Amino acid sequence: MTAPDPASRPLDGLHVVECASFVAGPSGGMALARLGADVLRVDPPGGGGDFHRWPVDSHGTSLYWANLNKGKRSLALDFRSPEGRELLLALATEPGPDAGIYLDNVAGRTRLTSDELSARRADAIHVHVEGMAGGRPGVDYTVNAAVGVPDLTGPTDHAGPVNHALPAWDFLCGQYAVTAILAALHRRARTNEGTSSTIALSDVALSAVGDLGWLAEAHRTGRARDRIGNHTYGSFGVDFPTGDGRRVIVVALTTGQWRALCTATGTAEVFAALEPALGADLSDESDRYRFRETIEAILRPWFAARPYDEVARLLDESRVLWGPYRDMAEATRLALDDPTSVVREIDQPGIGPMAAAAGPVRTAGEPAPPQPAPALGADTEAVLSERLGLGSAEIGRLRDAGIVAGPA
Repeated sequence: MTAPDPASRPLDGLHVVECASFVAGPSGGMALARLGADVLRVDPPGGGGDFHRWPVDSHGTSLYWANLNKGKRSLALDFRSPEGRELLLALATEPGPDAGIYLDNVAGRTRLTSDELSARRADAIHVHVEGMAGGRPGVDYTVNAAVGVPDLTGPTDHAGPVNHALPAWDFLCGQYAVTAILAALHRRARTNEGTSSTIALSDVALSAVGDLGWLAEAHRTGRARDRIGNHTYGSFGVDFPTGDGRRVIVVALTTGQWRALCTATGTAEVFAALEPALGADLSDESDRYRFRETIEAILRPWFAARPYDEVARLLDESRVLWGPYRDMAEATRLALDDPTSVVREIDQPGIGPMAAAAGPVRTAGEPAPPQPAPALGADTEAVLSERLGLGSAEIGRLRDAGIVAGPA
């Protein structure tokens, strides 16, 4: 992987202050850092609520925290104290065309408000992330439950809801935070005005399922959609076990993909003969969905009669849209072995060698390599000195008072 010149990254020189924990805010800050921004993560001394979150290494160091804060700088600051809060306000409203940007998800009376920021800097950009619209607490898992996705997920014969492991709404919320910041920068460049934005995780989830037509479907039918297990809704796609115990998923969204699947499995004539009896045209996506279980039953013996390697070869030869099922260990190993992957092994302070992912944006065909996360408080002294002009004696006083901290 050839690393792009860091100075050529589009957000080089931009200063962002991030006072957020868990996934949504930090993932947004990391996306900005991957594009070249100088993102300063602010945590209380000793770390915030996510500093020790699982997964952890054998010494209890959070792999979660290290991977959601790659490429940032770290300031350990007691921003709940009056003096610490004033320092945070000064950093968030730092002068200059590339500063005055604040991303947070702090709740309660101690958080910086947009009014305070704009009073100090009229063109300040503030993006505040919250759980539920209006400020009530909520996290990805509670929002996902409330929006109805677990009711759609899981086997057809399973009675209860099925949660998913990936906090997808958190990551989508983080990208909306990035969009809001970039839009506010564009507005500031044109009008010299600041922007205050709030992004609620619940709004992110409702907006997404609404954009997929799921809310409109429920509204017009007056009922919830039935579970369909591992089938792809509205088209044909499902998993098949191979003869040696592996499992693959095949998907046929288009007519061409359907024909490729029939060619690979030698079932074109079978399905052509079946169509009149079904009253169906299986080149049509809707008919493939309506008769998905029949199609699955006809295709299943073909997969069961062949080992994975043969299935993979025949599907590839016919250009079928398919993929293998892997566990996380296999996916990690293959990604590290692939020189074109965004995954690399880095030396993470406090952890050692660690598989880490770069961002998915490839500039001139190459992703910027992943950068380690800072040790907690690693940049405290430099930030206070360089950006706020504090001398060593003042920084020492703040450290002695427990208002700031350096790395342990």
